[in-house]
This record gives sequence, structure tokens and C-alpha cells, in this order.
Amino acid sequence: MKLWRPGITGKLFLAIFSTCLLVLAIMHWGVRLSFEHGFIDYIKRGNEQRLEMLSDALGEQYEQHGNWQFLRNNDRFMFKLLRSFEHGDMENNNMPPHGWRTQFWVVDQDYKVLVGPRSPVPTDGMRRAIKANGRDAGWVVASPVERLTRNTDINFDRQQRRTSWIIVGLATLLAAAATFLLARGLLAPVKRLVEGTHKLAAGDFSTRVDSTSQDELGKLAQDFNQLASTLEKNHNMRRAYMADISHELRTPLAILRGELEAIQDGVRKFTPESVASLQMEVATLTKLVDDLHQLSMSDEGALAYQKQSLDIINLLEIVAGAFRERFNSRGLSISLELPDHATIFGDSDRLMQLFNNLLENSLRYTDAGGQLVISAEVVNQRFVMHFADSAPGVSDEQLTMLFERFYRAEGSRNRASGGSGLGLSICQNIVAAHNGKLSAAHSPFGGVSITVELPLEPESLRLV
Repeated sequence: MKLWRPGITGKLFLAIFSTCLLVLAIMHWGVRLSFEHGFIDYIKRGNEQRLEMLSDALGEQYEQHGNWQFLRNNDRFMFKLLRSFEHGDMENNNMPPHGWRTQFWVVDQDYKVLVGPRSPVPTDGMRRAIKANGRDAGWVVASPVERLTRNTDINFDRQQRRTSWIIVGLATLLAAAATFLLARGLLAPVKRLVEGTHKLAAGDFSTRVDSTSQDELGKLAQDFNQLASTLEKNHNMRRAYMADISHELRTPLAILRGELEAIQDGVRKFTPESVASLQMEVATLTKLVDDLHQLSMSDEGALAYQKQSLDIINLLEIVAGAFRERFNSRGLSISLELPDHATIFGDSDRLMQLFNNLLENSLRYTDAGGQLVISAEVVNQRFVMHFADSAPGVSDEQLTMLFERFYRAEGSRNRASGGSGLGLSICQNIVAAHNGKLSAAHSPFGGVSITVELPLEPESLRLV
């Protein structure tokens, strides 16, 4: 048989309810103990006062009569004497007029009972000597306080016990109801988080949980929603990423297959021109695979960086010189507006790859007759470079998407003008590895301006 195991709601309910029961039990025990001791002490003090009053009054009567004959078989005398005590107590407000709570006896000097019940005189009861003419003429003896004999007192004690248990029962029910509502209310956000986690684990990345409170659970719900949003975004990006990769690979492969089938069928002759066409598509595939490999390695932080002090101005001039002839063949111009010297701490190979990608991007997406202006300045110990080209430009919405993978501003998948769509993403990772910042804006020449910010080498490192 499977044992019942309470969930977190049941555990919290049992914990709070058990604590309430323990508090109730301690309070009940304490109240009962206090009442019983207080009640007995109250009766004991009252009996002591009455014993004293009765012994004094009987001593005076004994001195007047000289013996105990006036008291033998004279219950009426004792009744009047006790009544006078009670009236005196009421007038003096010393104690309430309830008379004796316990049985009492009046005995003579020979310990013979003069007044009292027929039961034996208790040896452990309270006693008070009756003084007459300087000697003990007898004693007034009362039964122990614990032996209550009056029905009203016994009923009062029973009523207090019964009332106490009723209060405990009602308090227990109230504690159970309050604990249940409290546990349910406190754990409602936890249950929503559990349900949301189950949906998230099942692949439903659109799930969200309500976050209405500002406590730790509310912050946890906000973090959960942020996590779900990130997972949903990454899931969509992964699907789009796989679709883009398959598309990018399919295009050159389809061209290669068509070219090879045409040569095989004799439709196209195997000439140097056809070989050059095939080599171009192979180069495109190689570039795409290399870019994917570079991007995956940079995402994982696996790219090796061998940083050292280097003159970034000299590096920019080398890259611009290597591209100048290609720009001229497309009717484009490159102009440099650089300071004389700037030293940074970085990897020359990776920075060369960064500049190559940026210039390749401008070469592919700038109309003939345009220009690329590379300018730089030092701002707050940072080397800021601007790669601004001419038309065509992009919209504000397209600016925010330039660094997304496989995105092309012209919106087509024709490879005639575009590359793999991964160059700027690789650039972003390289700049981040150098503690820099990469951003895009509208160019003053009508195209796009890519800004690269890199920290200058600290003076302390230059002196080493």
C-alpha cells in the first residue's frame, strides 16, 4: 500500500497547525494550573480568616461561660455566630459572603468533637487554637482545601474545565481554518510557478505566470517570465538560424549540382570558364562554412586571442591598402581620417578579421560611385572608429537588425550582392572580446555608419 506523502501545501499546513496546537496546549495547561492554584489559594485564605475569627469568638464565649456546655448540641448558636461573621465580612468587604468552602470541627481540650460532621477529624487539616484565660481550651479544625465539599465550588471548577476545553476546541478549529487559508494563499504563487515550470520543461516557451506581489515570490515570478521570454526568443532564433543555414547551403549546392549535371549531360562543355564558375561556388561554400565555424567558436569563447600592444592606426592603414584596388574596380573610393598614433591591447589577427569584415560589408552593399570614409578619434581613453559609407541607406528598423545572423538589409536572398550574413555577428563577438562596443547608425553620406569603440592601452602597461 502506497503511503500518503503530503505536498508542500500539506507540509506547510501541518507545520503551522502543529505550532498552533502546541501553543494552545501550553496556554491551556498554564491557564488551568494558574486557575486551580489561584482558586485553592483563595479558598485557603478565606478559611484561615474564618478559623481565626471563629477561634477568637469561641474563646470569648468560653471565658464567659467557663465551659463548653453552651456549645454542646447547640447548632443554632453556631449558625448565628457564622451568620454574624458573614454579615461583618459583607460590611467590611474583606471577602465574599459564601461561608465555609470546606468542612470544619470544633473540639475541646480533650479533642472531643463539640460541633462538626460525624466523619473523623482530619489530622492534616488546618487548625486554630481557642485561647481562654491564657490556655488552650480547644481547637477549630478545617478539612484540607483540596477536599471541596460545597456543590457550588465543585460545579464552578467543573464549569471552568468544560469552558476551557470548549475554548481550546474552538481555537483549534479557528487555527485549522486560518492555517489552511494561509498555507493556500502563501503557496498559490509557488503552485503557479510549478505549473509554469512543467509547461516550460515540456517545450511551451510561451507560458508566463502572474506576478502581482513585490516580495521574493513576486521577484521569482518576474525572473521566471524573463527566463521563459529568453528561452522563447532563443528557440525562435534557433529555428530561424537552422532555416537560414539550410537555405544558405542549399543555394550554392544547387548551382554546383546544376553545373555538374549540365557538364555530365553535355549541355555545357568542360571549359576553364565552367571550372571557374564551379570554383566560385565552392569558395562561397567554404566562406560560409568558415564563417559558421568562426561564429560558433566566438559564441562559445573558444577563439584564441593573443593580445599584445599594437598600433591600431598602422593596422587600419594596412587593411585599407589591401582593399583599395578592389574598391577602385567597383568605382568606390576609400578615404582615411586618422590620428597619428593610438595604441591598444589586442589581438592583431582578430582585429584584422574585424576590419576585413567591415570593409567587405561596405564593398558589397555600396552603390558604384560611392565612398567609404574611415575616421577615428580618442574619447575618454577609448579609441572610437567610424566606418561610414554612401548610399544605399537603411531604415531605423533595419539598423536594429544589422547584427542579427543571416540578415541582409536589402531583404533578398540573392547572393549576387550579399555575403553569408554572418560577418557583422562575428565582428560583434570580436569587439566584445576586446571589451569594446559595436553599434550602427545612419551615415552622413547616405549609407550606414558602423562605430567601433575599443579601450586604449593603459599607461601602466606601456611602461612595462
